[in-house]
Amino acid sequence: MSVKISAKYLGEKRVEIKHGPSGTSLITDAPVDNNGKGESFSPTDLVASALGACAMTIMGIVAEKDEIDLSGMEMTVEKSMSASPRRIASLPVSINMPSGLSSESRKKLEAAARACPVHKSLASEVEASLKFNYPD
Repeated sequence: MSVKISAKYLGEKRVEIKHGPSGTSLITDAPVDNNGKGESFSPTDLVASALGACAMTIMGIVAEKDEIDLSGMEMTVEKSMSASPRRIASLPVSINMPSGLSSESRKKLEAAARACPVHKSLASEVEASLKFNYPD
């Protein structure tokens, strides 16, 4: 299956991206440390966002199938860049899980997150750790 995504350069290092199937659009901006205004997600911010959202989405698929309640699950990812060459160096993801999950559910959900397509698509040079935090 393929998805068409189109983009238009708006000037001043801003790009409008349009998702073909839904028509949803967003604008990226270069970060301040790379001559931009930093007024929106940068392209590498979208990679970081995609990693966390993908892990949560795949866990959601498993949770729905197994009737596991993931209400309140939250995620943070902290993107770090290297200077030479300029690239994403690390994307540590921290996922705050809801309480009351059995040991079996925890294992299943963590395995699902690690199998997300974005995680599997990152170059081996990118440190993309997934940390799961449980309140109990």
